[in-house]
Amino acid sequence: MISLAIAGYFVGQYASGNLEALAADEVGLATTYVNRPPLVQLAFWIHIVSAGLALAVGPFQFAKPVRRRFPAVHRWIGRTYVASVAFASASGLVMAFYSSAALIGFFGFGSLAVLWGWTTYRGYRTIRSGDIAGHQAWMIRSFALTFAAPTLRLWLGTLIGVQLLAGRTDFEQIFDDAYAVVPFMCWLPNIVAAEFMIYRRKLPGLRFSPAPTSRPRVQARA
Repeated sequence: MISLAIAGYFVGQYASGNLEALAADEVGLATTYVNRPPLVQLAFWIHIVSAGLALAVGPFQFAKPVRRRFPAVHRWIGRTYVASVAFASASGLVMAFYSSAALIGFFGFGSLAVLWGWTTYRGYRTIRSGDIAGHQAWMIRSFALTFAAPTLRLWLGTLIGVQLLAGRTDFEQIFDDAYAVVPFMCWLPNIVAAEFMIYRRKLPGLRFSPAPTSRPRVQARA
């Protein structure tokens, strides 16, 4: 429900006008990208649509009734999700170069974009090779990164609230200070939670070395 709500809000807030009009009303990220080169603005719009679609369809991948009773529907949801993340992660990486959070935004959102695309690709490759458990693990990781959109807003609101409670009054500075943290905070806790879920479900963990494929041969005694 959170994913669907944020997806609707994420796309809906930009559906009311062009980038210039949205920037004049200070809607979302419009002010950050309104004066960027046309290619970057195109990446911005691609990201809005594709990331919103990934967030909307992603939760249905984990619905057991759909997987068990309607496997063809599950496959098509998965294909839509993978295609959406492919566009969203690539466009997100382009946007990271122009983040208003400067270097922190570049490294935080850039890392998110790369890991988002990589985990989704691994999820696709594992199911193509018939590794269902591996597929489940990688798709949990992938959607944990997709869920960065809701957690970004959660952290942003929390950090702003804490500063207001502390007596700060310059809202513009309060927002800037909060936004300087979220490029990493929006996804790092998510991926930790994903690994915990994978561990609890006894799914394959991350490997940093190749898994053994065969046992070493024993020399026959003469």
